Amino acid sequence: MRTDAQIKQDILDQLEFQPNIEETKIGVVVKDGVALLTGSVFSYASKIAIVKAIKKVAGVKGIAEGIKIGYMSNLNKTDTEIANSAIKAIEWHTSIPNNKIIIEVDNGWITLSGELEWAYQKDAARRTVEYLSGVKGVTNHITFKQTSIHPKDIKKKITKAFERSAMIDALGIAVETTDHAVKLTGKVRSIAEKEAAQKAAFNAPGVYAVQNELKIEY
Repeated sequence: MRTDAQIKQDILDQLEFQPNIEETKIGVVVKDGVALLTGSVFSYASKIAIVKAIKKVAGVKGIAEGIKIGYMSNLNKTDTEIANSAIKAIEWHTSIPNNKIIIEVDNGWITLSGELEWAYQKDAARRTVEYLSGVKGVTNHITFKQTSIHPKDIKKKITKAFERSAMIDALGIAVETTDHAVKLTGKVRSIAEKEAAQKAAFNAPGVYAVQNELKIEY
């Protein structure tokens, strides 16, 4: 069992290792494996990069994120400019049927809505717009069009995806499927592995919801 002090030091080392993160502007406190983050960054993309980097640290069980975004003047964008950038980004993405997505922007916050066929398309839409300049956050309200795929076939595809992944220990994860919903149970080594398993499950055809009950143990 790693101590909170050891986890904190690993987090600081991880942030310092990332060339796109100004680690000196971020405060870190760790209690019972949960990392409390404070400080400020100049973009939503930087905020995402920090959280993503910390999720890779062994022993981190959760993240309480209190990082604020303070834009430099050259990064400020109007809602119209952000919306136009988001529309173009979605149009250029080959995996997303752009004519089925509605983009709304309010004070730098993007809301996505519409109906798509697969969960991976919904995730791709979010990832495509969240790194755009001027974006303060993304709410993803995209829903799914019903498809007829048997739960056993869904489970088989997810299990195979786990076995192919270098990040996921397939032997430690149990998969249950009911209609278009998936439940994951078992043990993983980090938040990053837990999220990788959830993403792999979401990417399987016919999956609309994933109940991720994987426990982090190191």
